[in-house]
Amino acid sequence: MNPSKTAQNEKPRLNLAKRLEAAPAAVDRAGVLTLQGRVAAVSGMMVEIAGLAGHAAVGDRITLAPQPNPSQRSTSHPAAPIAAEVVGFRAGHARALAFGMLTGIGPGCMAAAPHSGARAAQLAVSNGWLGRIVDPMGAPLDGLGPLPTGTSRAVNAAPPPAATRARLGPRVGLGVRVLDLFTTVRQGQRLGLFAGSGVGKSTLLSMLAQRAHCDVAVLALVGERGREVREFLEDDLGTEGLARSVVVVATSDQPPLMRREAAYAAMTIAEHFRDEGKSVLLLMDSVTRFCLALREIGLAAGEPPATRGYPPSVFAELPRLLERAGPGPDRGAATGHITALFSVLVEGDDHNEPVADAVRGILDGHVVLDRRIGEAGRYPAVDVLRSLSRTVPGCNTAVENRWTRRARSILALQAELADLVRLGAYRPGTDATSDEALRLAPAIEAVLRQTKQDWCGLDEAFNTLRIALEEPDET
Repeated sequence: MNPSKTAQNEKPRLNLAKRLEAAPAAVDRAGVLTLQGRVAAVSGMMVEIAGLAGHAAVGDRITLAPQPNPSQRSTSHPAAPIAAEVVGFRAGHARALAFGMLTGIGPGCMAAAPHSGARAAQLAVSNGWLGRIVDPMGAPLDGLGPLPTGTSRAVNAAPPPAATRARLGPRVGLGVRVLDLFTTVRQGQRLGLFAGSGVGKSTLLSMLAQRAHCDVAVLALVGERGREVREFLEDDLGTEGLARSVVVVATSDQPPLMRREAAYAAMTIAEHFRDEGKSVLLLMDSVTRFCLALREIGLAAGEPPATRGYPPSVFAELPRLLERAGPGPDRGAATGHITALFSVLVEGDDHNEPVADAVRGILDGHVVLDRRIGEAGRYPAVDVLRSLSRTVPGCNTAVENRWTRRARSILALQAELADLVRLGAYRPGTDATSDEALRLAPAIEAVLRQTKQDWCGLDEAFNTLRIALEEPDET
């Protein structure tokens, strides 16, 4: 064989190998290919974009480039792009809602969408997020610098398959006597807190955030008053509570997409820690404001209003969010759980309004806070007779179940006799059972009364109830 000819054949092979080695770097330098359209119309919160139909899909994230105002035209710093999401299509135009104010957006503005890759929302959650306060987009709000990044997760994910999910774990002490006694919660359970405005719902959530037994707490403040956020973090949650928590905040003044995204982001963060085998407590305040954000989005997208002004998509989206909480995929002892408590702000104290009715049918129990109980001075203002946990009596002992059943019957009978006693129509000694109820009910009410500073364990709560019922110690 001719040596010179062999050398000539080797040269193309070496050149090809070098080109293949350099290919990844060349691809990175090339950047991400984007598709561009133009804003055709703006109406209220809705932006119609020409040129993206056939290339974008519902749920895709896009960016809108605002027109510079006159003071910026002579500068080299263009206005910051505005993130938006495609929510529908009409007449060949993509329809999008923005995550920020539409100031500077008008016909002719550029709209860019990624051609491939991760178009839908994702969060790169890591364990370094503990102790941090973030917005729904995963940006820090606490001024403590950038957040460490982990593996990206889809924000709008599906729940684990029902047939492969683990079963509920052991019962969890919440640190609030009335809940531990009468609505006992197990790991992975989902409970609703139903209350009108000003009945103590946020205070109860703060007690749970501080005292509940869990590895990690994730708090979602959806549509919260801006004034109350710092008060909640510093006065209610405290430094110790924040250290084991991740707080997601979207205040009431932010666009509906941000308020909706706060619920999705909090659920995604909770799923990250659940998949690591941790016991996670998810507190969301409130599901009602999440539904109000969905209503604004649906109506802006052209959906017809149905039940009390809520479009049908709201009641389709609710179970998709709520079903993501609960036990994770069954991995034996390494299975993680999301124990979730969702507050529901009932409009006009109507506990049968559409959102409350839908949430109650999805969750594993409900706690009703009653305004009259709060006005009488007993907090937490939980109505024991209207509250229940679907995991009771399975998670308590037979003796504990007997105590709680007896306490419920005493409170129910005392409520029936209250008017007669006030009118002087009931005479002591008429009925032994009624006399017992009137004698023991004040002691039971004292057990249910608890301040923010009063901490109580699960076993201690049942022992306190036993003493109030004058029951012998059978342990």
